[in-house]
Amino acid sequence: MSTGTFIRVLVVEDSPTMRELLCHVLEADPAIRVVKTVCNGEEAVAAVTHCRPDVITMDVHMPRMDGFDATRRIMATRPVPIIIVSGTLTDQVAATFRAIEAGALAFVRHPSGPGNPDHEGAAAELVQMVKLMSEVKVVRRWLTHGKLAVSTSVQGAGAKIVPGEVKLVAVGASTGGPAIVQSILSMLPGRLRVPMLVVQHIAAGFVAGFAEWLDQSCGLPVHVAQNGEIPMPGHVYIAPEGAHMGIDRSGRIALSDAAPDHGLRPSVSHLFRSVAAAVGPDAIGILLTGMGKDGAEELKLMKDRGAITIAQDQQSSVIHGMPGEAIRLEGAAYVLAPDEIAALLTGLALKET
Repeated sequence: MSTGTFIRVLVVEDSPTMRELLCHVLEADPAIRVVKTVCNGEEAVAAVTHCRPDVITMDVHMPRMDGFDATRRIMATRPVPIIIVSGTLTDQVAATFRAIEAGALAFVRHPSGPGNPDHEGAAAELVQMVKLMSEVKVVRRWLTHGKLAVSTSVQGAGAKIVPGEVKLVAVGASTGGPAIVQSILSMLPGRLRVPMLVVQHIAAGFVAGFAEWLDQSCGLPVHVAQNGEIPMPGHVYIAPEGAHMGIDRSGRIALSDAAPDHGLRPSVSHLFRSVAAAVGPDAIGILLTGMGKDGAEELKLMKDRGAITIAQDQQSSVIHGMPGEAIRLEGAAYVLAPDEIAALLTGLALKET
């Protein structure tokens, strides 16, 4: 939390009505204080210096300077954890992911008004995210571009594995995950010979936009998964909203409306369990940044079945809950930064040219 008594929040929002609602939602929690509200990105950039916020909630569409440019400038000059507060209209979703690419750490839906049945859930999500992001003391760029600096242990791991052994890569991520997933995928070559299945915990209404953003910003084709389809080599499949995603023994994607796991659907645990059962030692499991324990025990299960298992390291994680729990359970054969994960995937799963 903030070093002071309260979490200091700067609210950046074009709409006066939404500004008032955000302030009401945030200040209903005694641990949070809104120190200033502004209505455009230029004012946000100026306010960061004298307000010294612990967290910024950022609108995406604003006059004079939008949320993308404001995020980029703040992250380049005086980095602060930024949460994008966005709607689910197509242009807003696109702008949200541009802001994530510029350095925003997370995003939540615009909370609805107090009379709406979704109000309490959306308000709680916003408050929880502000509290989580207030713990991120130093906001920095984690991923290098260009030539990857690969540790000896990672290079050695690639040398020990026969490329034909790997048939599938399974990835799980939560808070802070979209930027990490995008960065890892953007560092991979376009001719991976295995498919990748990804469960990303994400706000309702953003899955299709997430897949589209990845598809446009990475060298691999990215899709929202369909039940019964056979995953193609070199393609990335994102779990759809409200459905568990797994792989069956025939090699097809299996979607399920079974009960939530760890309170989540889709869950990483469901994906990893299915991969352990259907693919066994011929898989790679990767658990990235996120709160809670989803996927941690099941990464250990994958390891016990002979799969290569990787947890993101603490330094590069926004929230080290999920990968940290996997490490505690000794479920991760490797603990790596995102650029090292990309290097390992490249070494294990690249098609021979």
